[in-house]
Amino acid sequence: MADLRPGARFLPAAHAILRHERERLDALLPGAHELVLVGGSSLPRALTKGDVDLHLRVPPADFEPVVTALRDVYEVVHPEIWQPTLATFAVEAALPTGVAVTPAGSEHDVRFTRTWQRMAADPRLVDAYNALKLRHRDDPAEYERQKSAFFDAL
Repeated sequence: MADLRPGARFLPAAHAILRHERERLDALLPGAHELVLVGGSSLPRALTKGDVDLHLRVPPADFEPVVTALRDVYEVVHPEIWQPTLATFAVEAALPTGVAVTPAGSEHDVRFTRTWQRMAADPRLVDAYNALKLRHRDDPAEYERQKSAFFDAL
């Protein structure tokens, strides 16, 4: 795993990317949608390798048309993890950036939204997340398993 640094180091750039992608998506997508910053770069104390995670929440009826439209704008990534309520893309930006698309209210939406809200509100959860990252920094597969279990527990 790359060097880990506090999210505070990346917050200004992450917010600039968020603003840019909001403008881009507002022009591309008619109707309601919400783009939010999540992930380690969204929390000042969270350790991160410096990537930016964006979460695009769309009305359930718009999920398929939005995913289709985004295929023309973003690069599809991790198609092996796509679900009926989750699609993932890479965004060309100053920092490595990904966007996860979910229908609002779906299991994946709730997982992204609530997890990062809870972590933002509780420094102890950020400490536990940081410890998990440090403990498994040399074993990416185990880190992904442990991170998933951590988020499931939240």
